[in-house]
Amino acid sequence: MRKVLTIAGSDSGAGAGIQADLKTFAAFKVYGMSAITAVTAQNTLGVTNVEVLSPQIVGEQIDAVVTDLGVDAVKTGMLANAAIVETVARKVEQYKLKKLVVDPVMIAQSGDRLLEEGAVYAYKEKLFPLALIITPNLDEAGYLLGKKVGSVEEMKEAACQLRQLGSRYVLVKGGHLAGEEVVDILYDGSTFYQYSSPRIVTRHTHGSGCTLAAAIASGLALGLEVPGAVERAREYLQQSMKAGLALGKGSGPLHHMVPFYPVN
Repeated sequence: MRKVLTIAGSDSGAGAGIQADLKTFAAFKVYGMSAITAVTAQNTLGVTNVEVLSPQIVGEQIDAVVTDLGVDAVKTGMLANAAIVETVARKVEQYKLKKLVVDPVMIAQSGDRLLEEGAVYAYKEKLFPLALIITPNLDEAGYLLGKKVGSVEEMKEAACQLRQLGSRYVLVKGGHLAGEEVVDILYDGSTFYQYSSPRIVTRHTHGSGCTLAAAIASGLALGLEVPGAVERAREYLQQSMKAGLALGKGSGPLHHMVPFYPVN
């Protein structure tokens, strides 16, 4: 069985973060493992508190998993601060973890900030150069580049600029753009891959970014090349969003296990 490690924060509402990642791994029939970076008090309405763990325990969780179980792919989510970003980068280098998906989680869907200001430099200098693919949304791409990204052409320009930070692939996610189609742009340094799908009108979008990155990591662990892993991950995300669970008062969770059972 293929094995995938998520390094991310815990979501008590289980719609995003570690919980969403592990459910996604299970849906792809890969064995999911975790290194928790922070504990959040969170539900569909937002984040009310965050307790960040020490870089040491984050690193020791990674050590424990890699040295015993082994890892075929890694996905990072909420890393919280520069010290954790740097710890993760050291461990990726130490263990030569090649199939690394970096989702640069900065702000929760509710608008709550999930990353300390100084951590952006650590992402750019330490972690992005080790990544096979990074998966920023429009807000994250704009924040990383210091400018607004508001059209498909600007997404392509952003992908080019972000790739200069060192990752082999950049996926700029366009879900926040207006329009009937959702367009994502993948760039490998020479070729643009443009993915589009009909927009799903739903409130069940909590954890969609985490889920997409976890699905990409799962596809990579199963042997797919990056463009194919992105395509398969987008298909899974659309399925999960369409079948979203009628839970909570805010941005509801996806139905991660929709490939196996319908909503009751």
